[in-house]
Amino acid sequence: MPGAPPEGVRRRLAEGHPLYSFEVFPPKTPRGERDLWRTLRDIEVLRPAFVSVTYGAGGSSRDRTTSLAERIAQDTTLPVVAHLTAVGHSVAELRRIIGSYAQAGVRDLLVLRGDPPADPQGPWTPHPEGVRYAAELVRLVRQAGDFGIGVAAFPERHPRSPDWEQDIRHFVAKARAGADFAITQMFFRAEDYFRLRDRLDAAGCTLPVIPEIMPATRFRQIARFAELSGATVPAELARRLENARDDAEGHRIGVDHATAMARHLLDQGAPGLHFITLNRSTAALDIYRGLGLPEPRRALAATAGGADRGTR
Repeated sequence: MPGAPPEGVRRRLAEGHPLYSFEVFPPKTPRGERDLWRTLRDIEVLRPAFVSVTYGAGGSSRDRTTSLAERIAQDTTLPVVAHLTAVGHSVAELRRIIGSYAQAGVRDLLVLRGDPPADPQGPWTPHPEGVRYAAELVRLVRQAGDFGIGVAAFPERHPRSPDWEQDIRHFVAKARAGADFAITQMFFRAEDYFRLRDRLDAAGCTLPVIPEIMPATRFRQIARFAELSGATVPAELARRLENARDDAEGHRIGVDHATAMARHLLDQGAPGLHFITLNRSTAALDIYRGLGLPEPRRALAATAGGADRGTR
């Protein structure tokens, strides 16, 4: 159909229905490999809009990210959104990576500037033959082919932005450079997402922003993630997790909190949800079911009947 959106995330967003997606990362061990593929098979039956594959801190898992994204694209029915960062790459290297994704059938990229490889909170130095900002990388990808392009959004402001005005200006620059959608950094208060959305509306930016859902099930783990990302963990949630009697209670607390927040986000018009799995499907699937979304058995039935329009 002339003028129809291309296949991929852009098309799914254009349909106007909330989309659901999941994030995984390249494993480092044989056991991690088994956990990952068990998780991928668990979520594959849900027929999500996509699975994203992270790049690792400072671009540390570049080769493993590329090979995993290619394998998922070739060996499963899951649409893939592969992460791409500017860290440590020349423009020529970036073009080669983009080309390898295209050759493997990956049509959507999440384009990020990335953090410094040695210290995520340290000073960031661009590659002498690379790019300085995410907006430049978006332009490079847009010039390389007809990819769907996602970018990052920060409900509590990027840790390196001195104020909201600059943060929104950088986000708008990514949208104008050719981004199609955004996925937020993790957050634990729905109001932070709504405030970001209001700021973008005021700036005249209509780019769809998909909230990322991180199940906070262990106090120490979530405190470390929050430290690295700059996310604020509500005091009551932190207290309950710290006082949890065992992992089972911590799991229930984290899932309940994430489910309530996700439901509120959807009720207020969020275009979908992006679940962090940490390569284990249990918490993400518990949230999914808690929201009353399609169960795996029904998703399998749709797969068998070939009725799902998201089939690749």
